[in-house]
Amino acid sequence: MSIRPEDRNTLRALAERYMSYALSDKNNEKRLLWRSLNDGKMIKPMVGIDQMPWNELDIDGFLFCTVEDPYYRRIEWNLRSEIYKWEHLPVDMVLNPYVLLPRPIGNTGYGLRPQYELPDNPANKFVSKRYADQFKEPEDVEKIKTPVITIDREAEVRIISEAADIFDGIAPTKMQGIVLHLGFWDWIAQWMGVENCYIELMDRPEMMHAIMERLTTATLSVIEQINSQGLYDVNCNMCHCSYTFSSDLPSASCDKDNPTSRDGWGFGMAQLFTSVSPQITEEFEVNYMQRIFPHFGAIYYGCCDRLDDRLDKICRMPNIRKISCSPWSDRDNFAANLPDKYIMSNKPSPALLAQPSFDEDAVRADLRHTVAAAKKYGLRLEMLLKDISTVKNDPRRLFRWAQIAEEETLRAVM
Repeated sequence: MSIRPEDRNTLRALAERYMSYALSDKNNEKRLLWRSLNDGKMIKPMVGIDQMPWNELDIDGFLFCTVEDPYYRRIEWNLRSEIYKWEHLPVDMVLNPYVLLPRPIGNTGYGLRPQYELPDNPANKFVSKRYADQFKEPEDVEKIKTPVITIDREAEVRIISEAADIFDGIAPTKMQGIVLHLGFWDWIAQWMGVENCYIELMDRPEMMHAIMERLTTATLSVIEQINSQGLYDVNCNMCHCSYTFSSDLPSASCDKDNPTSRDGWGFGMAQLFTSVSPQITEEFEVNYMQRIFPHFGAIYYGCCDRLDDRLDKICRMPNIRKISCSPWSDRDNFAANLPDKYIMSNKPSPALLAQPSFDEDAVRADLRHTVAAAKKYGLRLEMLLKDISTVKNDPRRLFRWAQIAEEETLRAVM
């Protein structure tokens, strides 16, 4: 691959702007606050914002990418989006003091791709899908294959050399490896459809167990392949939109050139199980993840799932450090039942940004409710605003939400 001179200049200019923030005292202070939270002593509730409706946020054209090469265009986007967040809605974000370079890793996948129908209405902005059931018979479980993980070493050497030239004198670079997504039920739902999942859990539980067993065995092989090649990530310092700075990971004995999953974080979830009983969660999720999670240094668990009514079962899985309290969980019940060894990772509702008008009082009350619930039970707290579908084409709503969140979390320690 080769890069145009004008694209090299663009990347250098962006990296210079990025590094001016990444090396700032403010950035260092935020990093220490996250490290303290993750190490067991919260100085203040921490706040992050991610998964935003970027199509509604480009207020001055800054987010428009111009780099031609697809690999470096991805790096350009990462620099532009992080700079944008820092300048407009930073709250407690942290910038790594280096440019991340995605490693050229290959993955053959589990052998299945989602098959779906789209709605007839082409004007539908947020396209929903009707997924086809690819598990008509028990023998269809054999469609699930063991992924093969590879690394193109020659390409990696080339990337490192090219990036060293592009960012010479401006920013160091580090390679970004794999952070494993362990949300099996997200994939199963796309392979057979949500309704079919629920029906088969009742009608053919033995087939659903066979699917989970096959996925578990395949994923254990994936972990082994990743670790044998030293491809796990220890440089991005994020897992599922949460910052992971801590004193013990990566460990002091970690080979930074060949990191393994035991030096990093993974994330799991079973969002589909919001509508099943805690007992089903235990049988079809917990029992399998108990075999997967021991291979990681730490786990972030949950996403949009409701978990406040089954925390006793979730906490049986090893190596979990943060548990998601989504808008579908009762915050007070969640806080009352979460052991204080875990971080309460609250997800403020993005619906407050999507109303006909932006209600600042509602935002403030929502944040105060969460802070009060965590404080009552002596819990460490982070709040991650994410899954933001729309701000009604008004980026100022998001900017203002960030300002209010900063005010409320500072108020909580006064």
